[in-house]
Amino acid sequence: MIAECLVAEFRVEGDDCPLARATAAIDAVVDAEPPQLRRDGNVLLRFSAATNESLTATLDDDDAIRYLHVTRNDGTSNYRCLSKHPCVVHELVDRGFLVESMRYRRGGATMRGAVVGYDVLRGVMEAAGHTVGVSLRQVYPLRSDDREPIARRWNLTTAQEEAVQAAWDLGYFDLPRAVTAAEVAAELGISKSAFLERLRRAQSTLFGSLYGDDG
Repeated sequence: MIAECLVAEFRVEGDDCPLARATAAIDAVVDAEPPQLRRDGNVLLRFSAATNESLTATLDDDDAIRYLHVTRNDGTSNYRCLSKHPCVVHELVDRGFLVESMRYRRGGATMRGAVVGYDVLRGVMEAAGHTVGVSLRQVYPLRSDDREPIARRWNLTTAQEEAVQAAWDLGYFDLPRAVTAAEVAAELGISKSAFLERLRRAQSTLFGSLYGDDG
């Protein structure tokens, strides 16, 4: 019998991992790939954020992080490091949670992934109930038209996705516009020119994906 696949989203508050501490101290949004737990208890982390030197300095000063490596491209910093602090997500992974994405902001994290079958979901929920600060936000059956995270699907950088999302949420694309470019930029904490540049690059990528390079 083929089990039903369920999409689940959890919220984590109060975790003491380096990414939670960094985003609690610095106003930044960090997108992380599923952490890889090594046999020695250390964790391999790969994550990205809009380039912010204060965030980089905060991570570099954290004693739980080793071998921090940073590359920068189009306003986005991509990080790789080894963390000596296990993530609470491993408690859920051990019970069958297939984590796909993690987003850290203001000291908390939103984890999205899948579980195969309701029996596995019950085990994951039991683990979440015994893990401090973990709560289920939503769960629903995986549909054939289920969308991937927009940045992964359309190859946007984290900074570009953040600019498009903020513009949409604040009504920049409404007719008439509910906010100005300067107001969206202020919400993001960047200059108007930086916002417009990220938006232009994001639109170029999106239109290129829709209509092809020759469109």
